[in-house]
Amino acid sequence: MARRNDHTREELVALTLNTVKEFLATNSYHELSLRKIATMIGYVPSTLVNVFGNYNLLLLHVVAQTLDELAAEAGHVVAKSKDNKTALYELAYCYHDFAQRHPNRWQLIFEHNMNGEALPEWQSQRIDSMTGMLEHLLQAIAPHRSETDVLKASRVLWSGVHGITLLSVDDKFFTDQPIDGKELIENLLSNYLTNW
Repeated sequence: MARRNDHTREELVALTLNTVKEFLATNSYHELSLRKIATMIGYVPSTLVNVFGNYNLLLLHVVAQTLDELAAEAGHVVAKSKDNKTALYELAYCYHDFAQRHPNRWQLIFEHNMNGEALPEWQSQRIDSMTGMLEHLLQAIAPHRSETDVLKASRVLWSGVHGITLLSVDDKFFTDQPIDGKELIENLLSNYLTNW
């Protein structure tokens, strides 16, 4: 076992989060526990509790890093898009592709539960940033729409894209023919925007 002074707090946080992300590359978060993570990095569970507060917050830090990576990719595809409508499509495709590449980490984002605890401000800001990107694009596409209309449309589109992505990642379209999730996303966005 490593001793508490073998790593600085920052090194221990990085070691822990990198170990969990590596584990999630091939395994579900359901297979994790505080004890298992501590064993993987050579520490005792109480050390991780001292650093993160509790197991739930440790996982929330993994979620935060995953959202940061998704936000960086999303920001890149939006920035290089030729116009706002193209950017909206690219943002949705980016969401889908990220989930396909990191299914276990993506699953953790949406299945993680605070179990009655308040979501920390640093996590709320990440979520607001991601939804804000979508709202900004919709407002730019339809500047005549009210803030309430944009908010509702953003949630409808996010829900639709999320649902398609979820079914795509889990391969749950229940059809004999292969279905491309990105084609369904394109169909959803095109039809919605035409009628919006």
